[in-house]
Formats: sequence, C-alpha cells, structure tokens
Amino acid sequence: MKIGLSYSRCVRDIVEGRVDMNDVLVLITRTDFDPRDDGQWAGIWDGYCFGGGSRPEWSDYDFNSKEDENKFRSVSIELWETGRLHQPRKFGTHPSRRPEYWLEAVLPDSELESRPAVKDAWDKFQMVAGLTNVKMDRTYS
Repeated sequence: MKIGLSYSRCVRDIVEGRVDMNDVLVLITRTDFDPRDDGQWAGIWDGYCFGGGSRPEWSDYDFNSKEDENKFRSVSIELWETGRLHQPRKFGTHPSRRPEYWLEAVLPDSELESRPAVKDAWDKFQMVAGLTNVKMDRTYS
C-alpha cells in the first residue's frame, strides 16, 4: 500500500498508470479544495497545467482537452469519495513540499505472526513485488 504526499505528482502517477489506484492507502496533500466543485476544480486544473501558485506538474497535458481534464478529475473525485484524499490545510496546518512523494506502508512482524492469512498475503505480495520494479526494504523495522 502507498501513502502519497503530493496531490499533483501522485494523481499524475495514477493517471499515467505508474501507480494503481487500488494500491493507494491515502494521499496527504498540501491542497484545500473539493474536486466535485466546478469552480475549485477549475483553479486546480489551471494551476497544475500552467503554474502560478503551484508547480505546473501537469504541463504535458492539453489544458483545453476535456479528455485530459476528466482523467485527472475522475481520479481526484474517486480519492475524495473513498476518503483517501486528506488535506491538512482544511484543518489549519501547512505542510511543506517534500522531494519524496510516495511512501510504502509495511506490516510489522507482530501483525504477520498473529494472523496467518495476513502473513500468507504479505508473502505473496513480496513475491509479486520481486517480479516487478518494486524494491523492498528488507532492513525496515
């Protein structure tokens, strides 16, 4: 499972297929908007396509293309509606931008040892991860 720390970069990775939506536990972002609100969405789309108050992370996409816009907005709405878009600015905090923007969530050994089905699923995940480009930190504790 992944925890994202950048709205624009994480949503871009999901849209481009580098990260599967089902692997996302939560995005903890520096934004404060509702993707279902047309006015708020227009500001987000403009900002991430052209920059200004934010970095133009989506500048490779056609600002005037409804197809491109809908890809980003539908991912954003799904994250919102499934409770996976956490925006600390809504609660008065202002997190800073970080260079890394995906974190891997791992299960502690105590959970694996006490739950055989979870251990079996974790072992299978590690096998599949080894066959792909996922790099496991085997020294993590």
